[in-house]
Amino acid sequence: MLKSDTFFGGKRETPTPNSPFSASSNLTSGSTSNIPKASNPVSTPVNHSSSSTNEIGSKLIVGPNIKLKGVEITDCDTLVVEGRVEATMNSRVIHIAEKGAFKGSAEIDLAEIYGEFDGDLTVREKLVIYSTGKVSGKIRYGKVVIEEGGQLTGEVQVGTTSSSKPAATPASSVTSSAAATAVV
Repeated sequence: MLKSDTFFGGKRETPTPNSPFSASSNLTSGSTSNIPKASNPVSTPVNHSSSSTNEIGSKLIVGPNIKLKGVEITDCDTLVVEGRVEATMNSRVIHIAEKGAFKGSAEIDLAEIYGEFDGDLTVREKLVIYSTGKVSGKIRYGKVVIEEGGQLTGEVQVGTTSSSKPAATPASSVTSSAAATAVV
């Protein structure tokens, strides 16, 4: 019969460190209802964390002082850049932290830029450049928000389609340092 003290320092009948059950007749010694009770504390945290992972989707975090170069990032719902990334990606969300930098091309739904982006950026829905953010290159977006102090430099185009449908505003070479919060 399994007891809760078996998991917390009580004597085990067999020395298998990975198994909460002994190899003897514990499974057939009478009370099988103890088995689910003994395994519930172990499985409850695992089920809880996996359900929260499913809610946020797949997430790649490139931490501070990490350099990721020459890759293609696919099947990633959210990319968080705290270090430096040189890549090509197609994703849902990119979040570039204040000390983070991304160089390359990206096609995404939502971009939140606190750090630096340099390259070809297509944001299908909303581009948000915060006061510490700097975006340069060829930029296409659905909507843009630039916080005071945020910088947007390069070829900027409203709309995410590049050729078949005329954009609301023609492509132009723009250098902008927002003096106030701008919402387009």
